[in-house]
Amino acid sequence: MPLGLLIASPQMRDPNFAGTVVLMCHHDDEGALGVVINRITSIPVVDVLNDLGLPHDARPPGERLFWGGPVEQSTGFLVTRALPIAEDEGWTFPSGLVVTTAPDRLRERLPSSEAYRLCLGCAGWGPGQLDEEIRAGGWLFTDLDEALIFERPPEAIYDLAMASLGLVASQVWMNPIDE
Repeated sequence: MPLGLLIASPQMRDPNFAGTVVLMCHHDDEGALGVVINRITSIPVVDVLNDLGLPHDARPPGERLFWGGPVEQSTGFLVTRALPIAEDEGWTFPSGLVVTTAPDRLRERLPSSEAYRLCLGCAGWGPGQLDEEIRAGGWLFTDLDEALIFERPPEAIYDLAMASLGLVASQVWMNPIDE
């Protein structure tokens, strides 16, 4: 499967993933990893910046962290554009989108006015697990659309991702999946 966006089927019963869109960062025979991009937490970004001793003048007031998934919830996954990273610092997509957990890159980007999503945690699957969930009807796949991530309100991302496939969630029936 190429890297892009996973969309939870409308029948997804797992409360961790119901109604989510996941930016896929890695998928091979050893497993898969992604970051949920459409769930906001109540934690202000300014709190993280203060904890790190970083300025926050350039950040929008009220900006909040995203919930990236149930795995590694104390780790910040930075989703941003055009941030040079080393190969071992995360994932760089052909479009220039970057996902990194590297502390130096977070310190560099967080106080800036550049667009980003800071997600706590990630979604992870063991070997073959995601492939089986897709076969069972748990997920749909669509190409990466950076505008969906950075230019749309989080509460609209799920419906817009479905629409990118010409679908409306209420008209899609897939086998339900419990993760």
